[in-house]
Amino acid sequence: MSAPRSFGLRDADLLRHQPYINGAWASGDGIPLEVTNPATGEILGSVETITPESVAHAVAAAEVAFPAWRARPAQERGALLEKWHDLILQHADDLARIMTLEQGKPLDEARGEVQSGAAFAKWFAEEGQRVYGEIVPSPANDRRLLVFREAVGVCAAITPWNFPSSMIVRKAAPALAAGCPLILKPAETTPFSALALAELARRAGFPPGVFNVVLGDPAKIGKVFTGHPAIRKISFTGSTRVGRLLLAEAAQQVQKVTLELGGNAPFIVFEDADLDAAVAGAIAAKFRNAGQVCVAVNRILAHASLFDRFVERFAAAAAALKVGNGLEADVRFGPLITQPSLDRITALVADAVAGGARIVTGGKPHALGGLFYEPTVLTHAAPDARVLREEIFGPLVTIQPFADDAEAIRIANDTEYGLASYFYTRDLGRLFRISGALQFGMVAVNTPVIASAASPFGGIKASGLGREGSRHGILDYLELKTVWVAGL
Repeated sequence: MSAPRSFGLRDADLLRHQPYINGAWASGDGIPLEVTNPATGEILGSVETITPESVAHAVAAAEVAFPAWRARPAQERGALLEKWHDLILQHADDLARIMTLEQGKPLDEARGEVQSGAAFAKWFAEEGQRVYGEIVPSPANDRRLLVFREAVGVCAAITPWNFPSSMIVRKAAPALAAGCPLILKPAETTPFSALALAELARRAGFPPGVFNVVLGDPAKIGKVFTGHPAIRKISFTGSTRVGRLLLAEAAQQVQKVTLELGGNAPFIVFEDADLDAAVAGAIAAKFRNAGQVCVAVNRILAHASLFDRFVERFAAAAAALKVGNGLEADVRFGPLITQPSLDRITALVADAVAGGARIVTGGKPHALGGLFYEPTVLTHAAPDARVLREEIFGPLVTIQPFADDAEAIRIANDTEYGLASYFYTRDLGRLFRISGALQFGMVAVNTPVIASAASPFGGIKASGLGREGSRHGILDYLELKTVWVAGL
């Protein structure tokens, strides 16, 4: 298959169409998968998928690669990750263009994602060299008690379409740094980003079988992952519904599982907040990637004393956002990823309005047509409205007033999810009180930024298990081994 001219890449070899298995581009034996530009409807090309039996071959290749990769000094594994990091940054413009074409987000936003993803490769290249064991005080003088950390084994990762580059590196880097080969299953709608990263991993010099990319039916591949005895750890980012199914299946093999699932993030604006900063922060935290972000703001809670002012300013800022093709200048957000995604936003708005909600701005598909939807702000949503209970994953947000801190916390925590939360205040005491009371794995105060390579990323409750990023991110790829030495 040849690269369509519409990609316009400087390095056309980054555009790959085949699975990457055991250090080589493999022929597909499944049903070819077409990839569409969500902004234009143009078919960008197709990729070759493989059957579950061929996925098992990728697992076997990783299993063969494991002993030598685990035995390789951490500094050498880290040096290869550093090369991958450097290559990703060198090709950031092409990687961003691929992402915008197949995913839809603005080009600058895509470039920022590529750069943030590369940071995980560099972080874990260094962190892999700091996997320390312990010498535990012994209960007797004639023995010593040693604790080692060892690579868990072959790992699998399933990544989403909304961050088709950074989520891959965030999972692959700690696995590889720990000494674990990885089989990656990227989202069906955004495979080109994953395959481009595989090409750069090949150029970086990762040995055969250490990093593999398989393409095909997600349910069938997931069953291979959860049913294969060689796979000892699975990392999944996606919906809570699928995460629950994956966790149940992984239990049969007693596999380690990291889950980064859905969210229903509150954004609280207290009466002492810097209103301009809060509006700007809420816009950034809500409409990034057209709201198709697990940590995107779902529910804004504004203190009653400034509710009307906040609604007016926020709605005006939302209405002013430029919507369009991500390759165009000054576009702030692009299309939704698929027609079902647009239909779901339409249904959430209709449900809320039927229950008494008011549309302040937006509320319908954008005049551009296709998969574009207007930035939408609602108020007066009923407590049982779907828009308040479910993860939105689109350019839709509600704003509701609260009377005091206790009510804000009660409303914010009234969800099964516990991923991200935000609040704005200039009261130091409130900062610590509210941070402690919010039942979420991550809290951002006076900022819309909630992730970096250095910070633990993950949630509680129905939002998942485990953490990615930070020094904690490598731990789920390691097992503890206790060694008793006696006769001393």
